[in-house]
Amino acid sequence: MFEYHVVMNNPSEPVQPDTAAGVLKAMSPGVVDFLFRQLVAGEPAEDLQWQQEGAALSAQPPGAELARRLAETDLEALTPGELFHYVRAAQRLAAWAEGLREDAVGRYCATPSGRTAPAV
Repeated sequence: MFEYHVVMNNPSEPVQPDTAAGVLKAMSPGVVDFLFRQLVAGEPAEDLQWQQEGAALSAQPPGAELARRLAETDLEALTPGELFHYVRAAQRLAAWAEGLREDAVGRYCATPSGRTAPAV
């Protein structure tokens, strides 16, 4: 509200983009468009059709397929709920990859004393 009064009392100063966007800055144009279309159609704000297209990100087991899906996802088009599930899936994938790395380091360090480790 303070920023509103400052702009109204001093219109000669340019409005900063960060303060002008306010809350709407958090939602991409794709999300705003989707929510508007859902509102006009009288449908819920959640996109239920994507659930019929395959395993949800929260149900996808960690591995190459989850990594591919995360890499190909357009973050700007996700609703806040979908973005939450995206972040959780990325965390599961990172934990899985860290487990693979730890196993590989354990095997590398457990080289028998008779053999030498390959030079890197």
